[in-house]
Amino acid sequence: MTLTILIAPSGFKESLSVNDVTCAIAEGVRRAMPDACILSAPMVDGGEGTTKALVEATGGRLHHATVTGPVGDPVPGFWGELGGAGPRTAVIEMAAAAGLSLVPRDRRDPTLTTSRGVGELILRALDEGAERILIGCGDSGINDGGAGMACALGARLFDKAGRELPEGGGALGRLSQIDLAGLDPRLAHVRIDAAVNWHNTLLGPKGVARVFGPQKGATPDQVHLLDRAMETWAKQIWVATGKNVGSLPGAGASGGLGAGLVAFAGASLHPRFDIMREYLDFERLLDRADLVITAEGSLDGQSPYGKVPCEVGRIAAARGIPTIALAGTIGQGASETFQHGIAAFASIVKRPCTLEEAIRMGDKLLRRAAEDTMRMLQVGQRLALR
Repeated sequence: MTLTILIAPSGFKESLSVNDVTCAIAEGVRRAMPDACILSAPMVDGGEGTTKALVEATGGRLHHATVTGPVGDPVPGFWGELGGAGPRTAVIEMAAAAGLSLVPRDRRDPTLTTSRGVGELILRALDEGAERILIGCGDSGINDGGAGMACALGARLFDKAGRELPEGGGALGRLSQIDLAGLDPRLAHVRIDAAVNWHNTLLGPKGVARVFGPQKGATPDQVHLLDRAMETWAKQIWVATGKNVGSLPGAGASGGLGAGLVAFAGASLHPRFDIMREYLDFERLLDRADLVITAEGSLDGQSPYGKVPCEVGRIAAARGIPTIALAGTIGQGASETFQHGIAAFASIVKRPCTLEEAIRMGDKLLRRAAEDTMRMLQVGQRLALR
């Protein structure tokens, strides 16, 4: 029996792009099943790889621009101009200017990192005449609530003594006034849509600092500092703009960048997978598939909340198509994904190794895991025919 297999993975943070992951899985499948029909639908969700994938999918153009990186140093950023008819549309992945991969491991302090470069990319897109801007929020290395971005767009932030605040989310606990007089007026005439994790809020028990701060290097004391700073940030945004971002779905995306986009750029937030599906061929290809293979760096209890594997799995399951997930790490709560579209999952790491080694060998590990998975599937096929 010849299978048609749809490969629809996410990228592996700090290791492999979404296209690299897709190719590695395809190679592994071919080793075990040379006659399989392989379809590819690299799934971008706003994080790393989003801009290039959408530019390629629409026949657009990539623009390069040096911007302020998350630790304050210049970084080689980029943004895309989508092809096709309709309004002139720019696509920006915030990770290109403020992603975790741009923060050296020995400088991972989310009380200091900044989203300023994201604002600089927005300005570059406006300079080129963008009529619509699509911003992907994912893989961030910041927790400043979009404050740095707001300052790049012309906002000014002051403490009680009238001094401008330094970069970083930690300083927002001293915020006393937001001055919007210098905000770029072009923002009022462009449509900005942000693709976010809809489950991420700025404040509350699952607020961004508490849930994601430790992943970005925050100590327990820094998590508390950032949580209080985000409370002050939300309060002052309300005073300055009348917008309540504290509990807004998606406002906590990318270290609170979602809140800043709503407050200062007039952006609309959208569940990231929903808006990305407008530009991807996933569902058209799914109609031809017998099996879906998806992948992400980690599969755990957070995966059902907006992560690619479960979003892919839900859609496939609704059509009666099983989904297998491959992951670098199988974490606590991964079994919950069985209730959200995943039929089976496996780790690509088969022996003890360091994180650095796993990242370096990601391509090889994925190929081997895909091959092993297909050989196991072949055993099941043979048993079914007995």
